Amino acid sequence: MSHTIGAPPGPKPLGARQAQKQRTRQALLDAGLRLLEHQSLSSLGLRAVTREVGVAPAGFYRHFRDMEDLGVALVEESFGSLRELVRALRGRRARPDEMIDGTVEVIAAYVHDHRAHFRFIARERHGGVRRVREAIAAELALFADDLAGDLADRPESDGWTGSDLRMLADLYVDHMVLTAAAFLEAPPDDPAATEAIADAARRQLRLIHLGRSHWLDG
Repeated sequence: MSHTIGAPPGPKPLGARQAQKQRTRQALLDAGLRLLEHQSLSSLGLRAVTREVGVAPAGFYRHFRDMEDLGVALVEESFGSLRELVRALRGRRARPDEMIDGTVEVIAAYVHDHRAHFRFIARERHGGVRRVREAIAAELALFADDLAGDLADRPESDGWTGSDLRMLADLYVDHMVLTAAAFLEAPPDDPAATEAIADAARRQLRLIHLGRSHWLDG
């Protein structure tokens, strides 16, 4: 048998079988998200998800251990794009009023474009599936960790303790979640209601900013 000597082979292209497996996994995630639009994860059955996709129930286990595993994957998917948006926003060195306006715009746009994802997060954050609650809490903690580090690098944080910066970061993250939930409940075809929520969110963030600027006065 002859052997050809040359450059080592490059990475193998994704095979048709592996590509199909990824498509099926994504189809299960998409089906779960659709079905969770009007019910909680704890009430959703595996057979309902596989029936929605058109695969046998046994096929589910090639992708997820159980429904909790699917829920955790949905948490990761839901937070992925939002994390990138928030990091891009935080990277801007803008004035406080510009940061406030930009933050509210990002939240509103994300909820508008990913309503199903955020409805899932809003419902399951305090839902009945412990692993999913813990996954959401861990993602929010990562947001707060990143934000606390960003706040520490700003001149207005001189003299602040690490615990106080983390408290402020948690406050911003909690406000983000509450604002997103408010946008979620606004009728999609009612711009006046959406603007009222945005205005309230901007005012609340300005109040937090004013409190921050005087935190060390005492």
